[in-house]
Amino acid sequence: MALSWKKGKRADGEMSFLEHLEELRWHLIRSIIAIVVLMIVAFIFKNLIFDHIILAPKDHNFITARLLSRWFGIEINTKQLNLINIKMSGQLTTHIVVSLVAGLILAFPVVIWEFWKFFKPALHSNEAQYARGAVLASSLLFFAGVLFGYYLLAPLSIHFLSSYQISPDVVNQINVRSYIGTLTSICLATGLVFELPIVAFFLTRIGVITPAFMRKYRRHAIVVIFILAAIITPPDVFSQLLVSIPLLLLYEVSIFISWRVVKRKEQDHADFMKDDTSANTENATT
Repeated sequence: MALSWKKGKRADGEMSFLEHLEELRWHLIRSIIAIVVLMIVAFIFKNLIFDHIILAPKDHNFITARLLSRWFGIEINTKQLNLINIKMSGQLTTHIVVSLVAGLILAFPVVIWEFWKFFKPALHSNEAQYARGAVLASSLLFFAGVLFGYYLLAPLSIHFLSSYQISPDVVNQINVRSYIGTLTSICLATGLVFELPIVAFFLTRIGVITPAFMRKYRRHAIVVIFILAAIITPPDVFSQLLVSIPLLLLYEVSIFISWRVVKRKEQDHADFMKDDTSANTENATT
C-alpha cells in the first residue's frame, strides 16, 4: 500500500496519500459514532450504570466481598461509604463523564475493528488472517482485564483507601468524582495491561522482540510486573499478588505466542525458499 503526495489514484490502482487520509478520516468518524451512540445508551440507563455497576463495589454485599468473607474469612467494605458532591453541576458532569467512559469501553471492539480495516489493505493474506484473529483476541483480553479490575481490584482498593486513616481526628468525606476516578483508572489500567500477549504478537511479527529475548529478560519482567502491581493496587501484599499472578501468566503466554510467531515465520521462509528452488530447477531443466 504505497503512498503518493499526488491527489487521485495512481496508474497501478494504489491509493494516494490524500485518499489514505480520507479513508482514515471515515474510519475515525465511524469509531466516534460508535462511541457517541454507546455513550448515549449509557447516559439513558443512568440507574443501571450507577446503582448496579459504578457504586456496587463499595457495598458489603458485592459478590467479591461475599466470596472473600465465605472462603477466606476476610471482611471488606463493612462500613457504609457515603459519597459527597461539592459542586452545583457536579452530578451532571459526573453523569456525562461516566457515560463517555462507558461508551469508550463498550466501543473498544468497534474501534479496533475500524483500525484493522484501515491497515488491512497493507497486509499480506496470511498477515490479514492473523490480524483478524488479533482483533477478537484483543477485545476479549481487554474486557477480561476490565472485569478483573472491577471484580477483584476495585473492591479491595475501595476498602483500603476509604478505611485508611492518618489520625482518628481526620474523617474521610470522599467526593464522588474521586471514587469514580479511582474505579475507572483501575479498570482501564487492567484492561490495557491484559493486552500484553497482543503487543508481544505484533512486536514479534515486526522483529522487535523474540522468545529468546523474553526468556532472557524474564527476571527483569517479573520485577517490572511487581512494580506495576504495586502502582495499580493498594499497598498490601494480598492485592499485589492478586494482580501479579495473572500478569506473570500473561507474560508466559506472550512468550509462547512469540515462539509460535517465530516458528510460523521460519516455516513461511522455508516454504518460500523451497518453492523458489523448485522454480529455478524447473527453469533450468526447461
